[in-house]
Amino acid sequence: MTRVHLIEGPVGAGKSTFSTALAASIDGVHIPLDEWFAALFSPDRPDGDFVPWYVERKERLLDLIWTHSRRILGSGRDVVLELGLIQRQQRLQFCRRISNEGFPPRIHFLDAPLEVRRERVRCRNEERGPTFSMVVPDHVFEMASKLWEPPDELECEEFEIHFVTEDAKRRATPDEAGPHKS
Repeated sequence: MTRVHLIEGPVGAGKSTFSTALAASIDGVHIPLDEWFAALFSPDRPDGDFVPWYVERKERLLDLIWTHSRRILGSGRDVVLELGLIQRQQRLQFCRRISNEGFPPRIHFLDAPLEVRRERVRCRNEERGPTFSMVVPDHVFEMASKLWEPPDELECEEFEIHFVTEDAKRRATPDEAGPHKS
């Protein structure tokens, strides 16, 4: 049976690196929202307060990514979705939506200390290596970090949750991050 892997965590937690490795290890398709967003919308980003502009486009992009994901799942391949659902309510809505369509997700949560994440993001901004999609300025990093909501008991009870350890991040195989025990 095909599977949806949802990779979530705060900015700089290692999601892109983990997602890429996981997709390779399971012969799945990695779909990173940031990459799609940068290609489609970054040239039109307004100056000043871009948050309302971003939120509207992200919602449309989530719909498009899910439509594309269903096609991939229908072809017999797993999808590894890296969607930046940093707030619990948006994650719950998305997970319930795809579960109702017959694709209960396996959610992999990654995290790292704030200073480690901040340094990773600054390095990624400078190096523009394989996981780079767009520059994340310090003020955006701080705002997104404050908005991050880890899973609560309800989310852990409702969905298959895996907390990815630093060791599992390096190996990135699906069963190395053991399931959450309530």
